[in-house]
Amino acid sequence: MDGTVATPPIAEASGCHGGRETMQEAARAAGKSETMDRLLADYPRGPHDQPQSMCPAFGSLRVGLRMRRTATILSGSACCVYGLTFTSHFYGAKRTVGYVPFNSETLVKGQLYEDIRNAVFETAKPEYYDAVVVINLCVPTASGVPLDRLPKNIDGVRIIGIDVPGFGVPTHAEAKDVLAGAMLRYARQEAEQGPVARPRTLIEDRPTVSVIGELFPADPMGVGAMIAPMGLAMAPQVPTREWRDLYSALDCAVAAAVHPFYTASIREFRAAGRPIVGSGPVGVEGTAAWLDSVGRAANVAADLIDAAKSRALPAIQGALAACPIRARITISGYEGSELLVARLWVEAGAEVPYVGTACPRTEWSDADRDWLQAHGTFVQYRASLEQDVAAMRDVQPDLAVGTTPLVQQAKEMGIPALYFTNMVSARPLFGPAGAGALAGIVAAQTRGRERFARMVSFFDRVGTGETAGHGFADVPKDPPGARDRYRKLREAKAKAAASQAMGT
Repeated sequence: MDGTVATPPIAEASGCHGGRETMQEAARAAGKSETMDRLLADYPRGPHDQPQSMCPAFGSLRVGLRMRRTATILSGSACCVYGLTFTSHFYGAKRTVGYVPFNSETLVKGQLYEDIRNAVFETAKPEYYDAVVVINLCVPTASGVPLDRLPKNIDGVRIIGIDVPGFGVPTHAEAKDVLAGAMLRYARQEAEQGPVARPRTLIEDRPTVSVIGELFPADPMGVGAMIAPMGLAMAPQVPTREWRDLYSALDCAVAAAVHPFYTASIREFRAAGRPIVGSGPVGVEGTAAWLDSVGRAANVAADLIDAAKSRALPAIQGALAACPIRARITISGYEGSELLVARLWVEAGAEVPYVGTACPRTEWSDADRDWLQAHGTFVQYRASLEQDVAAMRDVQPDLAVGTTPLVQQAKEMGIPALYFTNMVSARPLFGPAGAGALAGIVAAQTRGRERFARMVSFFDRVGTGETAGHGFADVPKDPPGARDRYRKLREAKAKAAASQAMGT
């Protein structure tokens, strides 16, 4: 097979920091127009270009590394691969990540594709793997490296090639969907062609519900208990932990998009003829509406839906009453569950004037957005750090929940703050367990506001900006005239550079 790729010089010269427009143009010129069009349709931009986030490809890498008998190979710049592997192992990955390096010559002449193909054949051993995932990062995508030419199957091992460029996928949360959707598509086509391997945990006596989106480990069990009175059971959640689970997930009665940005995954469930419901079972009102939606989509009788609500809602109401929240909270993050968390806290009694999410608006979050807006919450999709911080400064909340840089600024202002990913996503969200766990952390954190105020006051005279880190008495002083001398030196250099550029 001839894998030679005519690489536009712009892709080689720009590198992975060449700018979004430059890289997109290069990718299209290299034959990736269809890929770019699909990414832009699935993960729309706006209201600004792209939220601040880690490299999006981390999401796809994470999904692959969490699956049994799945190998992952990265193709990208060495610095990008180093950062991704470091982050993945920081988050607990205990698996080798494959890497196919390149240089200008192998990239331009198409040898990189051949190197990837060789790596795939070396890796695809059926005694070890069910699937091999190959991920193109920015430069290989912009250069048109054609992963779609790779064999689809080698000795029974599935080959999944995906492009996850930072200039095409806005957040790492959405990159999870890129790989999950590609795997669901492959598995759906396998099932349509004939018998497939029996899933490890196949449920045959009841219809099932597939939950789309990563959940706290205890949440699927809690959701399973809530839907049991309707005669329903939980299918494996997507992203799955094993290839065979994909068949079981697709063989559901209804798919629940609790993380509403999984556009590609939802498309595959729809192609399999499965109805989709949005939102999630949070709080009393949210749980009641969600059970109604799931029951209707699964053709469950009304009396069974009422039985499920009668069993679940009093327990949730009791958990909320036991942990009331009397606080003003701002919420922001990039997990995709920000609106659900806000709903839960509002029902617990909190005032939530602002919710920012790095994810896009889709129809599957409309119910949550409408409910929050009716309760006085402003919802910002594709929120930037600047928008989140501005909202926090304007609201002056009792607790700010958000990303690491927002938490840092909140604490500098004396506002108690929590990192959404580590503190909120690491707890149950649904049912009575979610009501109790998330309300409890708010109470614990808001009790510390007075302590924060004392700390801010205590460190008020400590150096800031260029003098940060210096104590009360030893803040360094600039030598007399130093600033003026350096200013004149910078101006002279700038003038000389401008003259040289003009050829004078």
